[in-house]
Amino acid sequence: MYEDEPVTDDRTQGPERAPFPLTAYVQRLTERVRAFDRRRPLGWDLVLTGFFVIAALVDYTGGGWRNIAHNTDVPGPLVLCLSLALTVPLLWRRTRPMTALAVMVAAGAVNSWTGALLQAALVQLIVVFNVALRRPLKLLAAACALTLSPVVVGAVRYPKGSWDQQIVPQVWAITLVALLGIAVRSRQEYTSSLVERARRLEVERDQQAQLAAAAERTRIAREMHDIIGHNLSVITGLADGGSYAAAKNPERAGQALEAIATTSRQALAELRRLLDVLREEVTPTPQLAPQPALTDLDRLVDGVRAAGLPVRLALRGRPDSLAPGKELTVYRVVQEALTNTLKHAGPGAAAAVDVTYGDDGVRVSVTDTGRGGPAPELGAGRGLTGMRERTSLYDGTLEAGPLPAPPGGWRVHLHLPKEPSP
Repeated sequence: MYEDEPVTDDRTQGPERAPFPLTAYVQRLTERVRAFDRRRPLGWDLVLTGFFVIAALVDYTGGGWRNIAHNTDVPGPLVLCLSLALTVPLLWRRTRPMTALAVMVAAGAVNSWTGALLQAALVQLIVVFNVALRRPLKLLAAACALTLSPVVVGAVRYPKGSWDQQIVPQVWAITLVALLGIAVRSRQEYTSSLVERARRLEVERDQQAQLAAAAERTRIAREMHDIIGHNLSVITGLADGGSYAAAKNPERAGQALEAIATTSRQALAELRRLLDVLREEVTPTPQLAPQPALTDLDRLVDGVRAAGLPVRLALRGRPDSLAPGKELTVYRVVQEALTNTLKHAGPGAAAAVDVTYGDDGVRVSVTDTGRGGPAPELGAGRGLTGMRERTSLYDGTLEAGPLPAPPGGWRVHLHLPKEPSP
């Protein structure tokens, strides 16, 4: 970086602005009110209804309604009934909003016809807001028309001034309340959709994690099968050979024991490397062997030869640089094929491993001169399944089957295509 170039930091790009203290307080207060409303809806409805009932009764007992009334000679009991009829139905604004609005509109029509003009009639707008918030738009249009009817009744009964002065302000008030309810409803639906989307993303994340864990378990099981199956087969062959040679040639028996110890150490090293993936802590400088590669084929073949199986290894072509995953696939396929030969080929069998590098990729052929058919458990076990799984990771092909007699035997053929150059 040159000295005149500005130094940028991703952490300073687009800093998140903290909300103002008043805005944060209002948000917290609103969230508390909503939480209380979700926990105890009836309690909140009782508080709201009780507030407006008390306000209407105060207006009735104090006589404040007479200051704006067209007719101050309305009987007191009727004013009391109208005050309660205009406020008490607010308790059912959630469950039966249209029924509550119908009762309030009827009381509002009487209120306008008698000329009392009680301020409690404005409570109808709260029910209209709830209809816009929770009911279909068709009911909202009907609710707005019902709410406007007492205004028309008052304009007809007491025609003071033009209709524009009496009706248009009420129409605007009802329209604004309805639009506010629609806006709040849209906001709630949008928030609900975001919450649902977040929930689906969490479910998908958990599913992806489960799939990844299952794939990792499958990979580990495949590695464990290849490592343990091959090395135990070699150890078994060495142990059988050593037991036969113990009586006649103790030196050969000692060599077999040394080979068993070497094979066991190699298997343990590979198991430690594999199981280290499952450890939570990360070792800074792990003392572990690398993944097997094509350069380890000679050592693999030597181990199989030491177990008593003659093996011929042939490499043809110019070995191009393969990805470590492809090298491991080739190594494991050869290892599994030789292991199956040790298990099922029978006495007197021999094997041949041919690795050919070409323009179309790498080809591997493992043949033996055994009995010419797999053991019953071979096709149903993890051997061929693991080889096919490894091959499919790199869009390769794997063929395994008996050779025609004579001479018979078994053949495994692998082809991994060459990666296209970028």
